[in-house]
Amino acid sequence: MRGTTNLACRAVLFDMDGVLTDSTVAAERAWTQWAHEFGVDPDEVLRGLHGRRAADTVRMHVPASEQAGALRRINEIEVADAGSTAPIPGARELVDSLPGNWALVTSAPPELLAVRLAAVGIPLPPVVINGDDVTHGKPDPEGYLKAAGKLGLPIGECLVFEDSGNGVAAGLAAEAATVVGVGTGALHTPAPVVVPDLRAVRWTGHGIEVTEDLRAS
Repeated sequence: MRGTTNLACRAVLFDMDGVLTDSTVAAERAWTQWAHEFGVDPDEVLRGLHGRRAADTVRMHVPASEQAGALRRINEIEVADAGSTAPIPGARELVDSLPGNWALVTSAPPELLAVRLAAVGIPLPPVVINGDDVTHGKPDPEGYLKAAGKLGLPIGECLVFEDSGNGVAAGLAAEAATVVGVGTGALHTPAPVVVPDLRAVRWTGHGIEVTEDLRAS
C-alpha cells in the first residue's frame, strides 16, 4: 500500500496470541501433546483452535466427566512452555506509545496470559478481559464489549487488533470502530485492514496510522 491510512479511535483493544505475542508453535505443540494424552486426534483439536477458549476446545473433545482434569492439564502444559513465546514485531513499541487507553481481550486464562506477556516484556494493560471473564468466548463479542465498558468508552470508538477468524468475527460483531487483522493468516478473515505485523502501525494521538495494508498490496 502506498501512503498511509488513518483510523480514528480513542482506545485500542488487542487480542494477545498472534497479535502481541507469537505463541502459535507453542500452542499447537501443547495441544498436540494434550491430544495424545487424552486419546484425541490432534488434527481435529488444532482445527479452529486459535481464538477459542481452552475450555471450549476441551468440551468439544472430552466427555463431561473428564473435562475439569483435561482443562487443568492443558493449562499446565501451556504455562510450562510459555518461555518459548516471542514478541510480534512492533508490539512493545506500540503499547508503550499508548497513553493508558488500551485493553487486552484474550481467550487465554489468567496465569497463561501473565506468563506469556512477561516472556516478551509487555506489561499488563489497565484493562484485561481473559477467557474466565466471559460467559461466551470468541466469536461472541462479549469480551470486546466488556473491555470497552471498563475503559468507559463506546465500542464504536475502539479499534480492535485480531489475527484469527474467531477473533475478527468477535470484533466485527461488537461493532468496533475498525478491526485490523495482524499477519498473513488474517487475509483469510473479513478484517477490512490487514497488516503484516505491528511495525506497520503507530498511535498518532487521535487513532492508528497504518503504513502497510496487505489488503491493498
